[in-house]
Amino acid sequence: MVRYTKRMSALYTQKNKLIQSLLEDAIIHLKKMSIVKFIESIDLVVMLGINPKKTEQNIRSNVLLPYHNGQKKYIAVFAAGEDAIQAKQAGAEYIGMEDLAAKISTRIIIKKINTVIATPDTMHIVSKLGTILGPKGLMPNPKLGTITNKVYDTIINIKKGQVNFRNDKNGIIHISIGKINFDNNIIKQNILFFLKTIKKNKPNNIKGNFIHKIYLSTTMGIAIDITTDYLNNY
Repeated sequence: MVRYTKRMSALYTQKNKLIQSLLEDAIIHLKKMSIVKFIESIDLVVMLGINPKKTEQNIRSNVLLPYHNGQKKYIAVFAAGEDAIQAKQAGAEYIGMEDLAAKISTRIIIKKINTVIATPDTMHIVSKLGTILGPKGLMPNPKLGTITNKVYDTIINIKKGQVNFRNDKNGIIHISIGKINFDNNIIKQNILFFLKTIKKNKPNNIKGNFIHKIYLSTTMGIAIDITTDYLNNY
């Protein structure tokens, strides 16, 4: 038998009163149930009607949310010459070539970065780091725009709040959409914008419902089921 702490038991008691919620109500409930002593992130979970075993049905892209989600980005950039200068001007934390690869290889900075960008001509260096960057989801990828010649613009967009997303092996997308202390309307607008982005990425060979379930939760909280019929109107 699973035993919950008093805090979690109280949260489940509140949640059990909710079957499905409108988006606005779910945001209000999340804020009421957040009683920890730090500012929690608000996470969106979207269950898709795809078959992840079929490559053509997998979703992988990025989105520049209307409002920053509150997560600070620490960026490492593989670039040289003018590209390196632009990376510094745009605010990248780590810039280099073989020297940067050496720092990542020895895992000196790997825990400090959450985004890696590379110009195409540096991929012969970056590709050797696949076993380190790959498992952490940090390997530069053209689909995500992290292999690019537009270094300055890419860094600026990421700093503004651009986030990458992809479905997992179960066809589920997880994304941090904001912070619990954000204005309710900001949280709502980020969610609606992200859902529109997902719909635009719907594979052509998917029939029937594309978005099956939507849940909203906080870092230390429990998930609230959002009424998908309501969201389909947006």
